[in-house]
Amino acid sequence: MQPYLFPYVGYFQLVAAVDKFVFYDDVNYIKNGWINRNRLLLGNTVRYITVPLSGASPSRRINEVEVLPRVRWLRKLLEAIRHGYAKAPHYTRISELIGDTLNSAASDISTLASRSVIETSRYLQIDTDFVSSSTLYGNAGLKGVDRVLDICMTEQADAYLNLPGGQALYERKDFDALGISLGFIQPNLRPYRQFDDTFHPGLSIVDALMFNSAEEVRAMLTEQARA
Repeated sequence: MQPYLFPYVGYFQLVAAVDKFVFYDDVNYIKNGWINRNRLLLGNTVRYITVPLSGASPSRRINEVEVLPRVRWLRKLLEAIRHGYAKAPHYTRISELIGDTLNSAASDISTLASRSVIETSRYLQIDTDFVSSSTLYGNAGLKGVDRVLDICMTEQADAYLNLPGGQALYERKDFDALGISLGFIQPNLRPYRQFDDTFHPGLSIVDALMFNSAEEVRAMLTEQARA
């Protein structure tokens, strides 16, 4: 999966379901996606938070796209989160998690987004191993399913899991031929209490963490089905 900035619960349901999670970070950057932004409840309205980038372009790989200097955006972003969630039950701890993650030394968006997933997983006590495709496999010349299969073979994997979007990209026969089972996580975005009786689904994991304990969120991560 591409590294996303504090992605939604479904992404972490996939993280929790696998032994090793590969950040696909040396593929082309996608504008207006989830790599450098996500959605939160700000002013009780669903709004985007965004990490500003320098030179972001579909012609560049994710790990080649730089984050703008934090002096230009970090304080404003953290202040927006404070205004939105200061009254949430777990604000103090989760605001520290967000601040520590965003204020890291990461200079490119791949490292920063990956860190948001890794640090959140540590907080939730998920013991999945993480690796970036750019650092290990040396197969950037392969494309599509051929590259995914090559990574699976390198890892000696007996199963490959993805989110539902992958169903349009991969066929079971290609994986079966190599003795690898292909499966898809069907996310379960069950409601939880936010600020009022209206539930806004599919927000960043940050929203779930603000309103639920680590134990409660970890339980959510097992509430998915496989296809």
